[in-house]
Amino acid sequence: MIIEILNCDSEWGIGRKNGLLFRLPLDMKFFRETTTGHTVCMGENTLLSFPGSKPLRDRTNIVLSADPTHEYEGVVNVHTFEDFLCEIKKAGEHGDVFVIGGASIYRQMLPYSDKVYLTKVHKNGNAEVFYTNLDELPEFVIESEQPPQMDGDIEIQFMTYRNTAPKKIQ
Repeated sequence: MIIEILNCDSEWGIGRKNGLLFRLPLDMKFFRETTTGHTVCMGENTLLSFPGSKPLRDRTNIVLSADPTHEYEGVVNVHTFEDFLCEIKKAGEHGDVFVIGGASIYRQMLPYSDKVYLTKVHKNGNAEVFYTNLDELPEFVIESEQPPQMDGDIEIQFMTYRNTAPKKIQ
């Protein structure tokens, strides 16, 4: 399965200045536990936003950079969206693949995604970058939603959306 995993604010905002809007320990724990041992795929800016610009440990990291001179250590480097899809398809033969950002990658991969693990943050984070409003897409239905809970002093809600018509990678 291809699964997008992220959190968004009350306006579907996901980022500002190449960083997260909130520090959410419960959400980070969910992300870590869910993706560890799997493949994660991302754009170059997402990799660069990590501490030391290092790949996530205990995961296979696929990174798309449009610049063919950009090669990062410890990741599967690809330089075209077609190669990105090819690597995701190969990784998907061995388990789930998680799409972890950024906005352009989320948007391009959404049609191929079987599910979206979305943590809704019940607060406006004054985002500069936004995710697609899944509630406006008829092919995405809520598969499950947990009751709202507090993550520090911020109310969050874990949701799973299912794509009823995912596009297959050729």
